[in-house]
Amino acid sequence: MEGVSFEVVRSFNLSVFLVPFLPLLASVITLIFGKRYLREKPYILPVSALLLSFLISLKLLVDVLSGKIYEFDLYQWMVVGSLKVGLGFLVDPLSVMMLCMVTSLSFLIHVYSIGYMKGDPGYYRFFSYISLFTFFMLILVLSNNLIQLYLGWEGVGLCSYLLIGFWYEKKSASDAAKKAFIINRIGDFGFALGIFAVFYYLGTLYYHEIFPRLPQIAQTYINIGSYEVHLPFLISFLLFCGAMGKSAQVPLHTWLPDAMEGPTPVSALIHAATMVTAGVFMVSRLHPLFELSPHAMAMVALVGLITCFMAATIAPTQFDIKRVVAYSTLSQLGYMFMACGVGAFAVGMFHLFTHAYFKALLFLGAGSIIHALHHASDPNDIRIMGGLKRFMPITFWTFLIASLSIAGIPGFAGFFSKDEILVYAYFSQYPWGKLVWFVGLLVAGMTAFYTFRIFFKAFFGEFKGVEALHGHYPHESPKVMTIPLIIISFGAIFSGWLGIPEALGGGAHFQRFLEQVLGHPKLLPVDHAVEYLLMVLSIVAGLMGIGIAYLVYVKKPALEVFFSYKFKVIYNFLYRKWYFDELYHRVFVVPTLWLARTVVNLVLDSFVIDHTVNGSAKTTAFSASLFRKLHSGIVNYYNWFILLGVVIYLIYIFIR
Repeated sequence: MEGVSFEVVRSFNLSVFLVPFLPLLASVITLIFGKRYLREKPYILPVSALLLSFLISLKLLVDVLSGKIYEFDLYQWMVVGSLKVGLGFLVDPLSVMMLCMVTSLSFLIHVYSIGYMKGDPGYYRFFSYISLFTFFMLILVLSNNLIQLYLGWEGVGLCSYLLIGFWYEKKSASDAAKKAFIINRIGDFGFALGIFAVFYYLGTLYYHEIFPRLPQIAQTYINIGSYEVHLPFLISFLLFCGAMGKSAQVPLHTWLPDAMEGPTPVSALIHAATMVTAGVFMVSRLHPLFELSPHAMAMVALVGLITCFMAATIAPTQFDIKRVVAYSTLSQLGYMFMACGVGAFAVGMFHLFTHAYFKALLFLGAGSIIHALHHASDPNDIRIMGGLKRFMPITFWTFLIASLSIAGIPGFAGFFSKDEILVYAYFSQYPWGKLVWFVGLLVAGMTAFYTFRIFFKAFFGEFKGVEALHGHYPHESPKVMTIPLIIISFGAIFSGWLGIPEALGGGAHFQRFLEQVLGHPKLLPVDHAVEYLLMVLSIVAGLMGIGIAYLVYVKKPALEVFFSYKFKVIYNFLYRKWYFDELYHRVFVVPTLWLARTVVNLVLDSFVIDHTVNGSAKTTAFSASLFRKLHSGIVNYYNWFILLGVVIYLIYIFIR
């Protein structure tokens, strides 16, 4: 595709419109009529709509590969002074890649949910919500302006609230939903300010108009208090606040592990195909703005680096299978932002693409295990698992494929995208590139370790959950769940083959395809001998992680408690997730509750409001009692009052 000059088609295109419209239509119909008319099969419309959207996305991919880009406004949405924004669509290499990924995985997750959610009282409601979730993500990636991007951005936030708290009668689920919603509001406030700043200084919110105007602000500084701030950095920082919230980066990451309270298909949809990838997509889409400021690039790389390392240290201490995979998502998102922070935006999106498949496979595999252990009080606990290989062979093999992929073993998708990040970081012209490479290499080994910790504890050894299951034994999931696992496993293997680097005999076609939109990274001269060495080191790190996990959890299980026993302080620090939740509780929750209970309740409510309301009532009652005594009904009293009034009036006249 490199070197192809695109033909921009600005007229209305029905195919582009149908991709998001079909899931929306299915969601609305299912929500309104599902309980009464579609009680047994509420999934028919959402599943069919997603299949059609996926097929149309493939057709649009063919169009883009042939040199077409679609950009048009469906209608004029708002006109306020110089602000003119339409509901518009943009289909280019970046958005069409996201379309194919989102629709394919969402379709398979919809199918998987047929079996996983069967028998749930909110069966129809669930399919309506996840279809609506997909619609908003499609609106987000298809947007041709920042306002529509923000619409999709807030839409996926709303749907995450509905789906994380889907089992709303469960307090932990409703609390997790509120936590996700509130933390995202913090990031989205900054994101909104960034959009305001873009319009204020550039006069437009359309991508194709923003980018040519960026040189106007490249050397602009503004005064904030006594500080002089580079305008591109300020705007990038505000926009990145939204990315930190949506993509769960430090310090706005604490909502994502708690989001595991929702049904497992929701976890797969949020972590693999939709919400958490929105931040990486936004930074990549607006990469010319971020590249104007080296400090903004450093910020993106540093936040990704800290998140990547932090999550990789927490994951090995957790016992909830979905939480371990959730921290894996935090870590892998950190990888993507590290790639963006060294200017390799196409490589970051490549990892987003491969990660979507192997992470969906990990979550759905975990869901298959949980489904088999649903009789237990806590089916998520890996300590009651073991020996599931003989009970669940399909789940075993597909989970192994996902684990090998995320561990970066050659031949699997994760190897190609992760190694590209490490290579591009090492040869980056940015001074923090070597640090990014080192942390990425370290985390690669840690990722392999904690992923295979789950794998070995779940599938090897003896089954430990007989008592927890009250004498029952687990069984393989139904075909409606295992067939999507098998199909996604092909993506966990072969999606990386689309971007095999030139050093391994490939053409890096995926990266070249996206670089037409995302630009080429700035690299130092690449030494291929060093590149091969970096790949070898990455492979060794992954194999070492797997080997240590095998030693600890299969060969010598006694070593499992060695670290927690010998290094209690460090272990507790990691087990308590670096005390972020406790810190936020002390700094934000406790003072807020104190203000609510003292200032608001005691002072404003009890003293000001109550005294105002009750005082006015008492004043009215007292005044009424006085007037009631005056109006006695005795005529002589009234005559005296009249005479007194006349006398007072005459005195007043005399004094004047």
